[in-house]
Amino acid sequence: CLLLFLKDLNKYQFTLLLLCMSAAAAAAAAAALTDAPPDLLAGETSGEGSVEEAPPLASNIWRTWERLIEATKQHQKEFEQEFQGNVDYILLDGHKRSAFPVKCPMSNYSKEACLQRLAQGLLVYTVLLKQVEREYPDSSILREIKPGIPLLVAQIKEKMKRSERVPAPSSSQEEQLLKQLDSPDTFQRRMTAHSILSHLRFFLIDGKRAFRKWETPRRQKVNPSA
Repeated sequence: CLLLFLKDLNKYQFTLLLLCMSAAAAAAAAAALTDAPPDLLAGETSGEGSVEEAPPLASNIWRTWERLIEATKQHQKEFEQEFQGNVDYILLDGHKRSAFPVKCPMSNYSKEACLQRLAQGLLVYTVLLKQVEREYPDSSILREIKPGIPLLVAQIKEKMKRSERVPAPSSSQEEQLLKQLDSPDTFQRRMTAHSILSHLRFFLIDGKRAFRKWETPRRQKVNPSA
């Protein structure tokens, strides 16, 4: 019957019928999409071309850590250029002071305690870097790391449960720290300044490794496919 009906239609009527049928099909599809569950709609828009969400805090920490480590990478080269090979870089380890922060152990330490030690150590380094600035006020390394360290401290403290346990050193504590580093000998002061930068680099590298130990299992648990 449908075939007979279509056969009797002229070209204009047949075209009009096709347009009406297409409009009806589009309306039905739109209605089905509107009635779909919200979670289904969300799933359909989560593929390629969707708006990216803001990166998690951990991602920001990785970027900050990498920038700071990269900035200190050139230190050994600058040291060797200054002393023209007359002083071995490895000798800086002998100029380590008791005021230098201790890295976070990789075992027998809780995540909170590790984060506390990392944040507190970086705050101490912000004070120690003042000694570096006294000897090398035009240091390109200092220009790059001075704004980055407070940012990293803030990001670490956001991951802590008791961030109030990591206060900034008081003015009297800063004065005491810097007094321990002072020396009437120019060579000794400069070696101390270089030792601060060298140990800061290793503190950052070890700190990133320790943080990864605590952060990576959590992320894998949340997203096993990552």
